[in-house]
Amino acid sequence: MRSDFDVIVVGGGHAGIEAALAAARRGARTALFIIKIESIGRMSCNPSFGGPAKGHLAREIDALGGELGYNADRSGIQFRMLNRSKGPAVWAPRSQNDRQLYSSLMLASVEGQQNLQLLEAVITELIVEQGRVKGVRSEIGKEYFAPRVILATGTFLRGLIHVGKVSVPGGRSGEPAADGLSASLLRHGLKLDRFKTGTPPRVDLRSLDYSLLEEQPGDPDPEGYSYYRGLTLSNRVSCYLTHTTAETHRIIRDNLQLSSLYGGIIQGIGPRYCPSIEDKIVKFPQRDSHQVFIEPEGLNTHEAYVNGVSTSLPPEVQELILRSIPGLERARLMRYAYAIEYDYVAPGEITSSLQCKQIAGLYLAGQINGTSGYEEAAAQGLLAGINATLDLEGKDPVILSRSEAYIGVLIDDLVTCGINEPYRMFTSRAEYRLLLRQDNCDERLMPLGYKLGLVSGERWEMYCRTQELKRRELERLRAEKSSPHPELREPQKFALLLKRPGISFERLAEFGYRPSPGITAQIARRCELEIKYEGYLQRAREELERFRAAEDLPLPQDIDYLAIETIAWEAREKLGRVRPQSVGQALRIPGVNYTDTAALLIWLRKHNNSRET
Repeated sequence: MRSDFDVIVVGGGHAGIEAALAAARRGARTALFIIKIESIGRMSCNPSFGGPAKGHLAREIDALGGELGYNADRSGIQFRMLNRSKGPAVWAPRSQNDRQLYSSLMLASVEGQQNLQLLEAVITELIVEQGRVKGVRSEIGKEYFAPRVILATGTFLRGLIHVGKVSVPGGRSGEPAADGLSASLLRHGLKLDRFKTGTPPRVDLRSLDYSLLEEQPGDPDPEGYSYYRGLTLSNRVSCYLTHTTAETHRIIRDNLQLSSLYGGIIQGIGPRYCPSIEDKIVKFPQRDSHQVFIEPEGLNTHEAYVNGVSTSLPPEVQELILRSIPGLERARLMRYAYAIEYDYVAPGEITSSLQCKQIAGLYLAGQINGTSGYEEAAAQGLLAGINATLDLEGKDPVILSRSEAYIGVLIDDLVTCGINEPYRMFTSRAEYRLLLRQDNCDERLMPLGYKLGLVSGERWEMYCRTQELKRRELERLRAEKSSPHPELREPQKFALLLKRPGISFERLAEFGYRPSPGITAQIARRCELEIKYEGYLQRAREELERFRAAEDLPLPQDIDYLAIETIAWEAREKLGRVRPQSVGQALRIPGVNYTDTAALLIWLRKHNNSRET
C-alpha cells in the first residue's frame, strides 16, 4: 500500500518536532520519522534550556506558536533570569529541566496532534526525480511519498562516538547512526562536512560532598518562556558550583595523548565557545581553575550533569579528573563522557527559507545545517515546517529579518556568512539586540504566529488584552503628574520620574501613582523598560534605518582595518584580507558580524568628516 503525505519530517529531536507540529497545525498531512520513538525530544546534552540569546530564541519560538517554550516551562525544575545586573537587552531566562518529563511531554504533544503520524523507522534514502524530492525510503525498503521533505537529523548523519582510543558508530549514546542518508545526500550532489561536539560525565547526586559545593538556587520570582498559558512555575531543585584544581589540570596534561581529540582520532571541528576540558587546559594555560556546574537531571532520578567537563578521555582518566574536583572526590559515575563526530550539510546549500538549492521541496533544519543547541535547532525546525506548508500553498516563505528576531539573525548568518565551526547564537550576533529583547518576543512575533494559524484564539485574545492594558498604562504614565513629594521641586509626569536612575515602577507609589486594575508585574516591567530606554530604543531604530541605507556604501580600499580598535580583532584581520568593496559585502564575510560593521560605519562617518574639514 502506498503511503502518501503532504510533508515528511525525518528526525524527532527539537528541530523535527517543531517542523512536524507546525506543518500539521497548518493542515498538512504530516509524517514524523524517528529511529526510536521513546527517544523523541531527548535532551542529549545538558538538561536545561535558555541562557543568553538562547532564552530569546525559546521565547520567540513560543510567540510563533512553537512547542519548546511551553513544555520547557511544564518540565522546568529551576528558573533563573540571567544578566539582571546588565542592560535589559541581554537579560536571559534559563531553566533547569526534568529530562524524562520533557521528552514525555513532547511525545504527548506529537501523539495528540491532528494530521500528524509518528513512525519509527531508519530513513536511508531520499527519493528524487528531476531535481525535486518525491519522498523517502527506509532501511527495510518501505517507501513514503510527499512533495515536501524536511531533514532534521541532528548528530546522526554518519555519527561516530569517541571515548579515548575507542570509536563506535552512533547518533548519540545507545542509538545507531544514519549512514545511509549521508550517502544519499552525497549522491544527489550536496556538500557534506564534519563537525564534532561532546558531552560530560553524569554522576550520582548522593555521592557528592555538598559542604564543598556552592549552592545556586532559582529566582524567587521564576519566569519561563511561554506567555498566555496560565502556567504556574516553581523552583524544585538547586544547581551547584565548584572548580577544577591544579591536580585536575595535571591529570589532563599527563593524559592528553589518550584523548580522542588530541590523539588525532577526531577530524571534525568542535565549537570554540563550548570547548572540552582538554581544550580549556591546553588553550588557557594561564587559568588556575575552570568552573564546573552540577545540574540535576530530574525529580525522579539521582543523576546529575557535570557541566564544564566535556571530554573524550578514557573512562579511567575521567574518574581521576572527577575525584580531583572539590565536592566530587567520591562521586559515583553513572554515564561516561564522550565526543561525537557527525556530518552536516554546508549552509551554502540552502536558501533563507531553509529549502535546499539543489533539490526542490527539500528543507534542512537543525544540526544538519551546522548549528548547535536545542533552541537553535527548534527555531529552524519551526520555520522549515512553516515554509514547507506555505510552499505547498503557493505562498511566499516567512523570512524574518535581523531586526525582527534572533531567529532571523540565526538563519541570515547561516545562509549569508557561512560557518567554520558549530554555530551558536549569542546576543553579540544581533546588532539590534535592544529591539530584540526577551520581554517583547510576543509583541514582535505573535501577530505572525496567529496569522499562520499556530497561535490559538484563546492565547491571541489574552495577548490583545495585555497589549491594550499596556497601551493605556503608558498613556497614563506620560499624561499624569505626581503628588507633591520632598524629592521634587514641583510635580512631575510619572514617565519623567521613571527615567530617573533608581526609580522603578513599584517606587512610583511613593509619588502618588496607583496602577490601573489588571496591571500585572509583567506589564509593569514592560512599561518601565519602554520609558526608561525610550531614547536608546529610538536611536536603535534610527540606526537600523541608517544601516539599511548604508548597505551599498562603498568602502575605500586604503582603510587600515587593524587600526580600528572598535572592531573585533578577528573581524579586522578578515576585513584586511578580503578588502570588501561595500558595507554589504563586508557583512557577508564569515567572522564579521553586524556589530563589527556598525563600528565600521561609525569610523567611516568620523573619517569622512575629518577629511571634509
